[in-house]
Amino acid sequence: MASSISLTEKFSSKSKSKSANLSEFINILSELTKFRITFFVSVTTFVGFILQSKEISFDFIYPALAVLVLASGASALNEYQERYSDSRMKRTSNRPIPSGRLSETNALYIALSLIFIGSLMMLAQTVEVFVLGVFTLFWYNLIYTPLKKITSFAIIPGSLVGAMPPIIGWAAAGGNIFDNQILSFASFMFIWQIPHFWLLVLLYDDQYKQAKFPTLSDKFNNKQIVWITFFWIVVLLFSSSLFIFSELSVSYLSNILLAIFSLATFVYSLNLLSIRKKDIFRKTFLAINAYVLFVLITVSVENLI
Repeated sequence: MASSISLTEKFSSKSKSKSANLSEFINILSELTKFRITFFVSVTTFVGFILQSKEISFDFIYPALAVLVLASGASALNEYQERYSDSRMKRTSNRPIPSGRLSETNALYIALSLIFIGSLMMLAQTVEVFVLGVFTLFWYNLIYTPLKKITSFAIIPGSLVGAMPPIIGWAAAGGNIFDNQILSFASFMFIWQIPHFWLLVLLYDDQYKQAKFPTLSDKFNNKQIVWITFFWIVVLLFSSSLFIFSELSVSYLSNILLAIFSLATFVYSLNLLSIRKKDIFRKTFLAINAYVLFVLITVSVENLI
């Protein structure tokens, strides 16, 4: 009887150990690939597909999944590239590589494997989709990532990375990538990333300095950085109003909703100019992200009706 209990306990212990190891691996993989960001990237690919196809079908799954895999590989490669910088920042020091939970070699292997698989998936879609995907990978890992070490304005050319996924989705649905509708939407996604990033700089400027990244505070004082960030928020809000001219948003209801939400975001963002505290930076960061999510939902629903 005692022997039976002992065997049961050992089996239970091994099962728990395997479950814990699997859970830890999933957590490491999620952090290495920046899953929350790459999942959102696949969502914008889905939106681009909808804007062209005007319907929801299972056809969107493949390009969105291909972008998710390729973006995951690019993000993992980015963490490998910035492993030493990450170790100097409190915000990133617990990432898999600097924390020692994953070796540099294994991280690189995972990154290259995901990039290879994602590239093949895109090539299986169309050559155009493949070229757009590889271009985005190249721009992110070989242009933007090194440029961050050189200039505090790297985010401006770097924002092209976030503008590409909806274009890929549009192309996957058979659309012309130079169409005004998708260029209008991609421009909106491009602009959003600039105040999004500079609000992070306002929050973590000292950590970026510790990691030896050039920041806006090297050139401007805090008040000037706030004004620059606010300017880009206004540009972001204005860019969504241009949807009506590209016929991306044509219904009276959706235009009214966009106008109301834009005005509300603008009024809230005015707090930046008078308060200039980290709590306001964080709340404004969340506010403009919520605004972008609202715009994505609004234009998607309108193009499906």
